[in-house]
Amino acid sequence: MSPVVIDTNVLLIANGSHQDVSPSCRAECITRLLAHQKSGVVVIDDAFRILKEYQHKTKPNQPKGVGDAFLKWLLQNAANGKRVHRVAITETASDEFAEFPDPALQPQFDAPDRKFAAVANAHPDKPPVWQGADCKWLNWWPQLDAQGVKVEFLCPADVSRFYAAKFPAHSVPDFPPHA
Repeated sequence: MSPVVIDTNVLLIANGSHQDVSPSCRAECITRLLAHQKSGVVVIDDAFRILKEYQHKTKPNQPKGVGDAFLKWLLQNAANGKRVHRVAITETASDEFAEFPDPALQPQFDAPDRKFAAVANAHPDKPPVWQGADCKWLNWWPQLDAQGVKVEFLCPADVSRFYAAKFPAHSVPDFPPHA
C-alpha cells in the first residue's frame, strides 16, 4: 500500500465519535484504517504534531474504537520506518508551515488542518491526505492538487451533505477525479 496522511476525523469517525456520519462512512473509515494497519504506511511529522492531535482527541491507552486501536498501533510503530514515515515540517508561526503547498491558501485553511497538507507536501511521494467528513476541504482540494497534494475523500456523500448544510448559498463543489 502507498503511504497516506490521515486526518484526525478519520479516526474519530471510525470510533463512532461523529454522530452525523452515515453508517457507510463509518464502515469505510474502519475498513481503510484496518487495511492500512495490516500493510500500509502512515506519514506523520517529525515533531509528532499529528500524533499529539490524535492522542488529544482519542483514547489510545483504553482502546474502545477502531480509531483508538489504530492510534495505539501507530504509537507502537512510530519508529518503524517500514510502517511510519516521519517528515520534517518547519513551523514559521503558530500552525503555519514553510512546507504548506500553497502559501496563498494557507491563511484560508483551518489552522489545525494545515499540518496534514504540509506533511503530505514534504514527503517525497506526496501521499494523499485521507479526509473523512470535513466538508471545507472541498474548497481547498483544487489548490492543493495543483501543487501535487491529493485529497482522498473517503465519504463523498456525507461530505456533500455537510457542505450543503454548512454553505447553503453555495452549490457543492466537484470532488477530485480520483475520489
